[in-house]
Amino acid sequence: MHDLVIRGGTIVDGSGAPARAGDVAIDAGRIRAVGDAQGAAKREIDATGLHVTPGWVDIHTHYDGQVTWDPYLTPSCWHGVTTVVMGNCGVGFAPARPERRDWLIGLMEGVEDIPGTALAEGIRWEWESFPEYLDALERMPRALDVAAQVPHGAVRAYVMGERGARNEKPTPRDIEEMADIVRQGIAAGALGFSTSRTLLHRAVDGEPVPGTFAGEEELLGIGRVLGELGRGVFEMASDLAPEDDEFAWMARLSTETRRPVSFALLQNDLDPGQWRRLLDKTDAAAERGAWIAPQVAVRPTGLLLGLESTAHPFMSHPSYQAVAHLPLDERVRRLRDPELRQRILDEEVQFDDPVAAFVCSAFHKLFPLGDPPEYEPEPDESVAAIAKREGVRPEAVAYDLLLRRQGRELLYLPLLNYANGDFGPIREMLLHPRCVLGLSDGGAHCGIICDASAPTFLLTHWVRDRQRGERLPIEHVVRRQTRDTAALYGLMDRGVLAPGMRADLNLIDLERLAIRAPEMVFDLPARGRRLIQKAEGYRATLKDGEVIFQDGEPTGALPGKLLRGPQPAPRAR
Repeated sequence: MHDLVIRGGTIVDGSGAPARAGDVAIDAGRIRAVGDAQGAAKREIDATGLHVTPGWVDIHTHYDGQVTWDPYLTPSCWHGVTTVVMGNCGVGFAPARPERRDWLIGLMEGVEDIPGTALAEGIRWEWESFPEYLDALERMPRALDVAAQVPHGAVRAYVMGERGARNEKPTPRDIEEMADIVRQGIAAGALGFSTSRTLLHRAVDGEPVPGTFAGEEELLGIGRVLGELGRGVFEMASDLAPEDDEFAWMARLSTETRRPVSFALLQNDLDPGQWRRLLDKTDAAAERGAWIAPQVAVRPTGLLLGLESTAHPFMSHPSYQAVAHLPLDERVRRLRDPELRQRILDEEVQFDDPVAAFVCSAFHKLFPLGDPPEYEPEPDESVAAIAKREGVRPEAVAYDLLLRRQGRELLYLPLLNYANGDFGPIREMLLHPRCVLGLSDGGAHCGIICDASAPTFLLTHWVRDRQRGERLPIEHVVRRQTRDTAALYGLMDRGVLAPGMRADLNLIDLERLAIRAPEMVFDLPARGRRLIQKAEGYRATLKDGEVIFQDGEPTGALPGKLLRGPQPAPRAR
């Protein structure tokens, strides 16, 4: 007798094979049979009319702090995710000398926009070394499986102190000590090492992330540990500047160690064709034996501007700042006053920061997000286009939009992956065989980005709803978010519905599947704020054969665990 049989669903098994009708039988947390499950079961779930898929494997999250207090890892759990990999972009909380804890919080706050007060109150420091961090995570109950990477920023500061924090050049001894810490972390179960080489990533004090300017000697000295141990991914965010030099050392490291090097691949407005050149370089490097895995996003990296967000077009106007401290309802009431509105609109503001200046004035790329949210808007739906049709200033349109829904309206500013004004380049990236899906940033950018819904967006937009271009087959989309993401990190026991694999599944009502509009909540420790986004249509999510979410609500089951190192595929029967 089986523990559980899911009967009569449309199985999209994660392998890329055509969807088919059938059953899934589960015993002891593993899949026993897929297709026609003979025999009785202690429990059955009727999946008629539902799609049955593997649980999503999200390899780019920043739950390094939240994982210590939230057993569910919201909002990712609401979107069918059953496995998360954190410790990306070179930031994390281990290793951590006691006197460096506040600094690590400031680093995460600056880079990932996670409230420092929430991290300070929520984290219970039970570790100093990276292996001790994993031990602490292993003791905590959780619904999802979690895995960690060793972050360069924390390692550099641990070994070099203030010299490392300020990006000074390491000595050969420093590099040896950093490599040894990474070696210990990988041996204890870390899935890889991560670093950041983009000037966008800065600590709360404005200092670039430790490792931003690391030379080849340091990067290869640390990266060779992965080859020595025969496991682990070298992951990074990078400006790829200078492009040829950066790609050369990445390919050299991968070829020498025979380990994957994964970098964030995004289209940018300044060089909108770079992404294609980088894909060509990736293919050329593969022919020479390198394993380069560009991480790509399923939609633009877009800022959500609102009165409760980190930024909006009027945040620096003196007359707005005079009321910015007020509770939202009172602030909205004051902002609706015609005299105050006109005063704010008439004020001219000078910006020292070019990024802030762009965010507050890019009305040609600013769109009402709406509910349901629209992430691929037409150019004539921009704030600037609306203003032109109505014969008013774009500032006036943006101002009035922000006051909708009692001041909770959000405006969408797609910064990356939208230079063409459509998803054509994203589609090519999603189809490229060497790319891997990532960059959801679950748990991060709490005040201005909310992309943890990316796995659901794959099904709603790319499979079902897209109007401005070709869609993608559901079999391809599911494989990309399950088998392919799991395989990059050596998690060979999940991502495909097949006998012996872990029983991590989603039961999805594809017709009803929907992403709700993002909303700001204040539910982090110390009443920290964050944007969340829920979904409808997930009838059930299972982890190791246990239903952990049903119709969007937790069941209380906590079968998740810490993953230590690669997970072998089940033995063939």
